[in-house]
Amino acid sequence: MTTYTSLRVPVRGGDIAGGIWTPEVGADRPPVLAIHGITASHLSWPLVAEQLGTRVVALDLRGRGRSNKLPGPFDLRSYAEDMRTVMDHLALERVVVAGHSMGAFVAVCLAQMEPARVASLVLIDGGLPLAPPAGVAPEDLPALVLGPALERLSMTFTSRAEYAHFWRSHPALGPYWNDTIEAYVDYDLDGTPPHLSPSSNPDAVAENALQLDGEGGYSEALVGLSVPVDFLHAPRGLADQVPPLYPNADISRLAEHLPGICFHEIDDVNHYTIVLGPGGAAQVAAVIENRVSEEQAARAASTEVST
Repeated sequence: MTTYTSLRVPVRGGDIAGGIWTPEVGADRPPVLAIHGITASHLSWPLVAEQLGTRVVALDLRGRGRSNKLPGPFDLRSYAEDMRTVMDHLALERVVVAGHSMGAFVAVCLAQMEPARVASLVLIDGGLPLAPPAGVAPEDLPALVLGPALERLSMTFTSRAEYAHFWRSHPALGPYWNDTIEAYVDYDLDGTPPHLSPSSNPDAVAENALQLDGEGGYSEALVGLSVPVDFLHAPRGLADQVPPLYPNADISRLAEHLPGICFHEIDDVNHYTIVLGPGGAAQVAAVIENRVSEEQAARAASTEVST
């Protein structure tokens, strides 16, 4: 049993919004900082959080959800700086960081920025460089990678029911619809009927879609990480399709070049249901729980030595 409370923390330009899931037992264990994907929100995480025996802190990234009025710049390092500000505000000395999709890239930046405060990283179908397909112009890449997830940001909806219908038609979510997905979709709306729109800032999303190729020192930061890293792979992509976001051939190549990362195949999920579906969330939570337990044991051993 977990209790959810909303959260607002002062950051550059205003308040960042999010929430905390606190279990009845285990709130004193090492906490988890959970970072969502490129057009998502902190409500990506309820199913994972409810299966973990520790506090889970998640935010709406700058330009998303209830943080969508925060100003730019919109880049991975700025998001990591916001996460550090939240950690300071909540007195989170050291955390296990889980990042989904683009959130995994933010997690890597945070670990590079604050290696002593990140116990381990769990990268969920993200965080490994995404090479742009040959012949694709940079300005066309966001639409190619994100598809309907980007297209919807320019749409308006007359009602919440209309927006839910839009998502129910999405091949990666509709067939797997559940209460968590419905709450996630409902939270995404901004405005009042009949002028409702998705909450993500399209300029931020388009900018971020160009920042996932490993350039600008990111690949070097990934290779140079000094913390344990798990990569959790979804076998189907953003439209429930095969090949997935990370084709198997790319995973094999990346595994050779990143021997320090532990790779996990998550069974029967796509890029969304790896966290928004009960089966995916259970498998993801098991990996995170293992890292939380390791950090808890390390803290206990350190306490014994100091006494």
